[in-house]
Amino acid sequence: MTPPQRKRRRPRPEHVPPPLPSTPPAAEGGGEEGDKKNPERLYVISGADGARAELDLVTLIVARAAAPPSVTPEQAALLRLCLAPLSVAELSAYLDLPFSAMTALITELITAELVQARAPIVRQALPDRSLLEAVMHGLQKL
Repeated sequence: MTPPQRKRRRPRPEHVPPPLPSTPPAAEGGGEEGDKKNPERLYVISGADGARAELDLVTLIVARAAAPPSVTPEQAALLRLCLAPLSVAELSAYLDLPFSAMTALITELITAELVQARAPIVRQALPDRSLLEAVMHGLQKL
């Protein structure tokens, strides 16, 4: 008995994809990048407009407690990141969310007493001249 012979397929003519529409996929809300820029998703994350905490880009956020099971995935990720103090700008970059959505998330966590907002450490622009002279004289005496 002889094995069956396979027939060779004829090569298909090359398929030319249709031209892409002039609008980018982010505007249509489709595709992977469209999901990141979707304003509806940001509204769902940030919730309804309400009173927001006075936050700056350099305000430090520190977690006060572990994430309870009732928080959203974005809030749980924010709480995991805030074990060490991080600025709002860093959190916004790590979570790939705009500043306005971050302020809404952080405000909810502040009202639930899960995070604490701290003012950044402000350093003087120029150190005291008398202190520098005292250090210089002390080093010269060594």
